[in-house]
Amino acid sequence: MNISTKTKSTWCPGCYNFQILAGVKRVLNEKIKSEKDRQKWMIVSGIGCHGKIFDYLNLNGIHTLHGRVLPTCLGMKIGNPNLNVIGFSGDGDAYAEGMEHLIHAARYNSNFKYIVHNNQVFALTVGQPTPTTEIGFKDKTTPLGVKIPPLNPIRLMLASGASFVARVFSDIKQIEFVLKEALKHKGFAFIEVLQPCLIFHPDIRYKKAFYSLEESGHDKSSFEQAWKKAQEFDYNTIEKIPLGIFYQTKKPVFEEHFEQLKKLKAKNIGWRDVKR
Repeated sequence: MNISTKTKSTWCPGCYNFQILAGVKRVLNEKIKSEKDRQKWMIVSGIGCHGKIFDYLNLNGIHTLHGRVLPTCLGMKIGNPNLNVIGFSGDGDAYAEGMEHLIHAARYNSNFKYIVHNNQVFALTVGQPTPTTEIGFKDKTTPLGVKIPPLNPIRLMLASGASFVARVFSDIKQIEFVLKEALKHKGFAFIEVLQPCLIFHPDIRYKKAFYSLEESGHDKSSFEQAWKKAQEFDYNTIEKIPLGIFYQTKKPVFEEHFEQLKKLKAKNIGWRDVKR
């Protein structure tokens, strides 16, 4: 079953969002073989360039408010813990307006997946800095350059207790690999995708610094190793940028704490199917 829509894309020609979309489609087209399968998948997107992905995937879901992707995903899992839920955000959506939800999503460890399209600017509103924009970046709102150090999302997720933490470049094969692994994982999976904005943040230095955590022998079960690797790239120091799965561990899943949700899970139904 093809999950593509006929909606014409309005992303800029050559935008790395096309790579993210293609990688996601490859994975979901393997998973979704029928209309019955399709009804088990839900997507959520926020406000920003990334949000247009909602128009290009023929799946049920909600194109929600700025910064509110994660509570919407959690609400879907509470409504029906049998649903497969994937949330999409941009770096402004995730790390600015949505920061409080991000930290608690890591704590709660609900069984859904979260993909952050990180281009280090508010590209939809023509290039203002976000929490991951590097020091010295200039635009019309910051003509003197950004003065505040950028956030490190990988360290933030590790410190917040996330059970699956990964970063990839916006390459179809990388996205396909890490999303397949995330879907196997039981719990909240955080995936950051680096995708330089061709218009407002065309940083070409990245590719020379990338290396694979899997190929380097990284132990994804070691929190200490993950924490050390997370410090190699802070958006200002572009010498080594590790890509892959930083950390993965088993933790109790949010839905398993509640008998009501465990019963729904066992019966393979949602609240709307419960007879009253």
